[in-house]
Amino acid sequence: MEAAKDNKIQILQEYWLYEELMTDEQNERLVGELVKENIQLKEEIQKLEAELQGTTRDFQIKEDIPETEIKFASLENPENDSQFSNISYSFQVSSQVPYELQKGQALITFEKEEVAQNVIRMRTHQVKIEDVKVEVLASPVPLHSGVRFQVHVEVSKVKINVTEIPDELPEDQMRDKLELSFCKSRSGGGEVEYVDYDKQSGSAVITFVETGVADRILKKKVYPLYINRSCHSVTVSPHIETHLKKFQVFSATSKRTVLLTGIENLHVDEEVVEDLISIHFQREKNGGGEVDVVKCSLGCSQLAYFE
Repeated sequence: MEAAKDNKIQILQEYWLYEELMTDEQNERLVGELVKENIQLKEEIQKLEAELQGTTRDFQIKEDIPETEIKFASLENPENDSQFSNISYSFQVSSQVPYELQKGQALITFEKEEVAQNVIRMRTHQVKIEDVKVEVLASPVPLHSGVRFQVHVEVSKVKINVTEIPDELPEDQMRDKLELSFCKSRSGGGEVEYVDYDKQSGSAVITFVETGVADRILKKKVYPLYINRSCHSVTVSPHIETHLKKFQVFSATSKRTVLLTGIENLHVDEEVVEDLISIHFQREKNGGGEVDVVKCSLGCSQLAYFE
């Protein structure tokens, strides 16, 4: 009887040991699966990051914004100077999209979109150029990406930029020296609220308590800065903050302009060809309408710009 009991206990102990071993094996298997899944997720993340960087590089567009005149449309008169601490203006910039017109191609722009789309739908056109009928193919103009964004500019009435500051004092001492110098009323200064000094670039931004002080100083363009009984002339300029907003990258198709191909090997002046193409597409019976402009390229490639 006792032997049977001991045998039963031994069987239970072996079963518990087996269960514990199985649990350890299952845990190891589970941990292994988690590690493997983690490695796969990291690889997917690295792949997605690489694709994202490639996409970002594709949409980095450098644009040279031409100088243009700015017309102020309205003027707000504040009740007091405290409401007029900044002069601000904003404008929208849309880049011109270049298109390289190859030899034997022409661009025709119609006054109405529906005329251009009808010419494209017809596809093939027989254009008479000096007693010769030339088969011309009409298609949309494939344009590259362009950019559009808003520029918001604020010219501060209480801050000025100071440059060409000599590197002769530690930062704290130079900051104090700038505050003392620009406080002097005899030099056109006034009470200074804050000095943001950058020792490395030798520049600072001075913020005054009252409006009007910055205007007085900016009329001088240079300002005396006294350091160790020596007078240095520092340059003052308006403090301007620029912010870009609503930056958009767009890819568009011209609605009124059509690309014409098939006019190569013509020994005719470009101007004559442009006139004949314009005459052909002016006629409603040819599927055309009022033409705005025609530009063809018979000799070498040329650049056209779309807005």
